[in-house]
Amino acid sequence: MTSGVLSQPVLDQLFHEARSHAYWQDRSVDDATLRELYDLVKMAPTSVNCNPLRILFLRTRQAKEKLMPALKEGNRRKVEEAPVTAILAYDRRFHDHLPELFPHVDVRAWFVGDEPYREETAFRNASLQGGYFILAARALGLDVGPLSGFDNDMVDGLFFAERYPNYRSNFLCNLGYGDTAKLHPRGPRLSFEQACQLL
Repeated sequence: MTSGVLSQPVLDQLFHEARSHAYWQDRSVDDATLRELYDLVKMAPTSVNCNPLRILFLRTRQAKEKLMPALKEGNRRKVEEAPVTAILAYDRRFHDHLPELFPHVDVRAWFVGDEPYREETAFRNASLQGGYFILAARALGLDVGPLSGFDNDMVDGLFFAERYPNYRSNFLCNLGYGDTAKLHPRGPRLSFEQACQLL
């Protein structure tokens, strides 16, 4: 496999022209696309291949209505209108899968009995996978609208407490095809000199 710089149109789709959307076209996202999305996301690098990200794709009106009480007022319309809202969570018992995911060394033992270390590892690596989620969605021609204005404890109680008690929500992300006519001008970004150092 050879590596090289991606073409400018691809870089534009992933970064330069990509935006966070709050308004959506009336176009659905099919299940096959969501499966293809995860097949890209799972390739993200994670510590000892731990893969702690867990995703709940809310597609139905009933599922969206269940989420509404946990949302801040300003996010309710965004979720209601988006074709799909994903709850990106992390599994605090990700280490139970390590014998399968990292079979050549007993890394599960590193995490047994150390809940703070598991929590830190799960949150960090699921957040890394969340970044891949956004890029993977854009690579498939979808637009995204990440959200953090919600009550995590309420989301966990509504969606995970009974069936997945070890899952904890991280952030939400709306998916679909954005209405570019309703975008605001892009906000400024820090320069290299403001954000980086060369040592």
